[in-house]
Formats: sequence, structure tokens, C-alpha cells
Amino acid sequence: MTNQIALRSLGKSNIKITPIGLGCWQFSKQGNLAGKFWPSLDDDLIGDVVRISLEGGINWFDTAEVYGQGASEKILAKSLTLLGKKPGEVIIATKWWPMFRTASNIPKTIDDRIAALSPFPIDLYQVHQPWGFSSEVAEMKAMAELVRAQKISQVGVSNFSAKMMRSAWETLQKSGINLVSNQVQYSLLQRKIETNDVLETAKELGITIIAYSPLAQGLVTGKFHDNPELLKHIGWRKYAAQFKPAGLEKSRPVASLIKNLAVKYQATPSQVALNWLINYHGDTVVAIPGATKPTHAAENTGAMKFILSPEDMHLLDEVSKGYK
Repeated sequence: MTNQIALRSLGKSNIKITPIGLGCWQFSKQGNLAGKFWPSLDDDLIGDVVRISLEGGINWFDTAEVYGQGASEKILAKSLTLLGKKPGEVIIATKWWPMFRTASNIPKTIDDRIAALSPFPIDLYQVHQPWGFSSEVAEMKAMAELVRAQKISQVGVSNFSAKMMRSAWETLQKSGINLVSNQVQYSLLQRKIETNDVLETAKELGITIIAYSPLAQGLVTGKFHDNPELLKHIGWRKYAAQFKPAGLEKSRPVASLIKNLAVKYQATPSQVALNWLINYHGDTVVAIPGATKPTHAAENTGAMKFILSPEDMHLLDEVSKGYK
């Protein structure tokens, strides 16, 4: 393994990010319905996760308004401050929640987001879902105003289709602004963006794909295949088709290959899966695994410190292609 981590441009911007950032949904403190997906982590544990992420080379963090109604943003800013980080030394991405709202809410709530993340500026502001009461055109016009007012630096979207992503890009271009990212679900066991034009359109327009759920909620590691008893401790997820016996059998070939490659590279299965994700498509895809333990954070950063051979990346591509 090497300690050199090459930074990548976030879309067509001057922001440079590591191939892996830290997803911060798990910092929600059970603050609202979205926050109840995770147990409430204490401040010291969150501080350790952030510290180890930084020590491992990660330079950016992805949070959102809806993660505990600002709780994740606040504890992230607090943790970074306690660790001695200053504005400009890390990259912060957050998201506006569009449900039951119109684009006019974007400028109305931006000061709340700025306050929650203070003293750190918002480097990337994203529309969290394509579910708003306004069109993506109206939302991007509102985002462009925030850029002009210097309240945010860059604009991204999340869960946007190829058509909506292109429309958002075209709208921002009229203001001389780039759409820099689309945050979508992507892993070796969730490859829809390769067949629905999202990945192809992102490459064409120079938009970074930010992959969330990059470990398919732990499925790619093979831990549930090896020890089905663990399924008792994963809450409502155990009822999803992929976690039922037939689903586990379907993904077993992928998990088995990942485990074999982990031995070969003296890495962990999650590191192999993340390494494929951030390297197979060149610089287009970055990933934001979460971490509820310091060991998870260390594992995430280790995924950036080696690279799978082209042959092994191709093997993973082939074995996972048939998985739906």
C-alpha cells in the first residue's frame, strides 16, 4: 500500500477532493425521522470517527439538512473545530431537502445551513432529491443566486435522472456556473447508473458521480453470507429482498470474489469494493461510505492506498454485471 492519495477535481471546479469522503448521515443524533435510521452516537465517538478520517487523508465530508434536522451538520462542524481545523482546510458538502417545498425555500433556509456549519463555508450545496414542488430549472436558478451571493461555492444534485441532470446543467450554464456533481446510489451490487445514462451523461458533461451506499449496506463484504446471524441486528433492512436467503445466494459470487481479492491485496473486503468503485471509471466516481466506529473510518481511508490491477477490476466488473 502507498500513502500517496491523488486528489481529484470536483466536476469542473477548482475544488480538489480525495476519492473517498465521509458520509455523515449517521451523525443525525436521531433528530428526526431520517435520523432514526441510526443509533445516537455520542460526541466523543463522532469526534474519533472524524479525526481518524482526517488522519487517513480524507479531506471532505458530506452531510445534509435532513440528517437530524441540522444535527449532523452541527456536530460535524463542532468536531472539526475541536480538532483544530480552520475554514478552508476541509471541504464541506451539504444538501437542501426539497420535499413539500418550492425553489423559493432555497434562499430562505440557506442562512440556517450556514449557521449550522459555522465557521465552515458550504463548498458544495446539493438538491437532495428530485421531489420538490418546483422544477429542477427553478431550483437551479435559486442555486445560481446563492453562488452569486457567495453563500455557497458549487452546486450539485442528488438522485437526479440523466434527463434532469442535463436540464440542471443547462440551466446553470446560462449563468456561467457548472453543475459539479450528482450523488447517487452506486456499488458493485447496484449498478443502475451504468444502464440508465446517468454515468454516461456525467462523463460527457464533466460531472462527478458521488456514490452513496457504496458497500450496498454491507452486502459486498460477505459478512452476512458468512454469518446470517448478523441479520438479526440490522433492523428493517433484513426484510429487503437482497437480505433474504435467495438474495444472499444471488450476491454470493460477488462477495466471494471480493473476499478472495482482499486476501490477494492484504486488504479488507470493503476496501476492495471501494477501490473498484473509485478507480474503475477513472476520476468520475468518488464514494462516501459512512462510519459508526473508528475502525470503519480507518478501513475507509485504507481503500485509497492501493489500486486493483486492471485484470482484477475487470473480473469484478464481469461477476457483478449480472446482479440486479
